[in-house]
Amino acid sequence: MKKIFVLLVLSVASLCAVAQSSDPVVFEINGKPYYKSQFMKDFYQSIGKDPAAAPTACTYEKRKALEEYVQLYVNFQAKITDAYAMGLDTVSSLKKELATYRKELAAPYLIDSATLQTLLREAYDRHHYVLHAAHLLVPCIESASPEDTLKAYKHAMQRYEEALKASDFYTVAQAEMKEQRSNDRDPLVREKANEINPMEGDLGCFSVFDMIYSFESAAYTMQPGEVSKPVRSRYGYHIIKLFDRYKYYGKAQLAHIWVSENDPNAKGKINMAYRQLQEGTDFGVVAKDYSDDRTTSSNGGIMPELLHNQLPYAYVEQVSKGLKVNEYTQPFQTRFGWHIIKLLKQETMPEFESMIPYYRSRMTRGERANKPQHIFVEQCKKQYNFVDYTQQVVSKKGKGKNAKITYAASLDNIRKIVTDSVFSAIFNYDSNEITDMRPLFKIGNREFNSRQFARHMYKHKTVHQLCNLDIFVRDRYKEFVDDMVLQYADDHLEEDNAEFGNLINEYRHGLMIFSYNDQMVWSKAVKDSLGFEEFYQKASLTHNYNDTNDAVYFWNERARTNVFTITDSTILNRKSIEKIIKKATQKGWSSNDLRNQLAAKCGKKIDGSSIVSNQLMYFEQGNQNVLSANEWRAGSYIHVSDSGFKVYMVEKILAPELKTREEARGFYLNDYQNYLEEQNNAALRKKYNIVIHQDVVDEITY
Repeated sequence: MKKIFVLLVLSVASLCAVAQSSDPVVFEINGKPYYKSQFMKDFYQSIGKDPAAAPTACTYEKRKALEEYVQLYVNFQAKITDAYAMGLDTVSSLKKELATYRKELAAPYLIDSATLQTLLREAYDRHHYVLHAAHLLVPCIESASPEDTLKAYKHAMQRYEEALKASDFYTVAQAEMKEQRSNDRDPLVREKANEINPMEGDLGCFSVFDMIYSFESAAYTMQPGEVSKPVRSRYGYHIIKLFDRYKYYGKAQLAHIWVSENDPNAKGKINMAYRQLQEGTDFGVVAKDYSDDRTTSSNGGIMPELLHNQLPYAYVEQVSKGLKVNEYTQPFQTRFGWHIIKLLKQETMPEFESMIPYYRSRMTRGERANKPQHIFVEQCKKQYNFVDYTQQVVSKKGKGKNAKITYAASLDNIRKIVTDSVFSAIFNYDSNEITDMRPLFKIGNREFNSRQFARHMYKHKTVHQLCNLDIFVRDRYKEFVDDMVLQYADDHLEEDNAEFGNLINEYRHGLMIFSYNDQMVWSKAVKDSLGFEEFYQKASLTHNYNDTNDAVYFWNERARTNVFTITDSTILNRKSIEKIIKKATQKGWSSNDLRNQLAAKCGKKIDGSSIVSNQLMYFEQGNQNVLSANEWRAGSYIHVSDSGFKVYMVEKILAPELKTREEARGFYLNDYQNYLEEQNNAALRKKYNIVIHQDVVDEITY
């Protein structure tokens, strides 16, 4: 028995050895191992290398980069360990900031990414084409009763049958519009019942995102000339007639010649214009002579750059036939008259990847935007064992329509407190009226009851269309369920999605490290005046003027200079200035005496102090462009300025010298922070008994 036990222990030890050898430990902190796989993942990310790429030849530079990263990585993990020990992860300000980041980071994980990718690709494929269609709409709101919905559908089917038989779709659309206006409650609308639009329901040209998603999807599955069966949207039932499908890319800039249908000789005029174009006359000249479009004829018929849905569909059709840049069409007729267009500029369709940001910006609301999240919610219901007690049958008595079914939970208590006030966003209720506390549904280990549902309705109250209250409550219940399922998934995102958990940890650690460095290094360096002074006294003795690395701690030669500014040369001319300066030199005047004399020379009627000013300045050799090489010595030098003069009185040239603590404070403070950083890293390595396995590091290739 003892022999079997020993063999078993040896077998387990052997398995552990194999596992460890496949992912060796790079270093340990307080006995906690940090494995090569995670280390290499972070290292590759830091250098921007694909982990799947084969290793290349080892060089001194590559080895040095790896060794430096090992030290940085160990220091980082040691700080994280110490930050947790200090409780920095529990600081309220950090938790609040992390929560803000988390909300934004979680959004892409709370949708079905495969569905989103499919929708993005679908949008791109559809974007290559433009559709010309017309439609008629039989109104029916989303929350309509089953009876009203069925009535609207039957009416839509009747219009569909009429459209199939009609030679002109517009006549069917006109008949529907006339009927709707005739039955409208508004007398002003009823008065317009007989006003007929000859192209009733025509939508012109449209492409992806121009229509609601259900309408768009139906239209893009149709063939030219086809009439759709009723298509349901939140507005009602649409009957669509697709006239044509055009290949089209982005914006186009056109020039056109248009002769109005009101001109009795329109066809003759357009033919004359076309003949002149073929004879070589410039398009702009012909447009000026023949076009009835007063907004463009004066500039050669040039229209602004427009999208497909901003152009007449006949123009889109002409461009889509393969019209090339700088080519013009033959004359063609529309209901507006006769036209010739010339293509001046046309965009090309960008690659799919570059269009993704645009598509995502358009997918912010509506059916298309909700689809990835809706599918995600349904997946979560399965994952977290969702149970809807309002659909769970407890007992059933009788058969058929007369059967009495009892469910595990009911919305009856909610229905009793809901009044028409919900439609105008003034809904309120007394929670004591809700006595049925049975759970309505369960997601994971959480159950939700009627009081929670009522609070949700109150919190999200808004204006709604009037509808049946039973249907309203049912629709709000579905929203409540979806919101709570989504919230449950969000609450468990870190534990259920390793990628997201790692991402949040990265942000958490980033915030913790920032707070840790601030406490232990940055703010400490600023606040510790005694420590900083002691550091400065020692560090200042180590700097050498001849060492280029120490250049920031020294002044080069400097010219100690009194600078006098004279702003108006018409009041104080150069000759007068030179005379006063000479006198000042001879008598040894101070800078204040000289300034006063210059100001006095301005005259009694003028405030000389507003004309003359002075200040002491130091000009450093190599870092100034004021004094010339010949002026780099004691003396007086007059320079012409904008409207007056600058007088540079160089007192003396100072030899190179070490900057004072305040003059180089920024550099010394940075050095002190680096010193504190090194001291802290060294202390952490002792505190947490850090061990680096150099043999593992030496075997790393990349």
